Amino acid sequence: MTSKIVGEVTSANSQYAATFGDKSKLAMPPARRFAILTCMDARLDPAKYAGLSEGDAHVIRNAGGRATDDAIRSLVISHKLLATNEWFVIHHSDCGMELFCDEVMADLLDDNLSTANFDGKNWSNPRHGGGCAAGHFIKWYTIKSQEESVLQDVQRIRQHPLVPRDVPIYGYIFDVKTGRINEVAKATQAGRAA
Repeated sequence: MTSKIVGEVTSANSQYAATFGDKSKLAMPPARRFAILTCMDARLDPAKYAGLSEGDAHVIRNAGGRATDDAIRSLVISHKLLATNEWFVIHHSDCGMELFCDEVMADLLDDNLSTANFDGKNWSNPRHGGGCAAGHFIKWYTIKSQEESVLQDVQRIRQHPLVPRDVPIYGYIFDVKTGRINEVAKATQAGRAA
């Protein structure tokens, strides 16, 4: 039995494909030659907040928009093979990654793998048993301060030995209440091109 969501997605895709047209001719390298590293939060639409059309830029997303090894891998490929020459790190206000720490996540998973509940202050499992200790061995990249995490991520990218010095990296925070991106000046300064 197919879920309602699968039906909605495949129906939407059929409509999209019916008017796909000249998009089949878009080049693989992004036309505007930049990349964005941002959060996977469903409230963020990088195409809208950054004025993107299909084919314009690379958008790399993960929980928190953090500069993990895999995110840096994607940025390096974006530059080395697909010619992006400017990068943005864009975190956001009211991020779920601010609501827990590594220990909380590991303990929840150790107890049970089902979706946890949040009461506005604490996380808890509605059921117990059937968990796994593997969560204690993962770095979850939680966030204590948005400004500090943007700065840390820009610095981490800037200092990576595979990141060219001439690629500028800009730091911003998207405000989920206003839709504006606000620069984190210290991060942009740390990410300046040499």
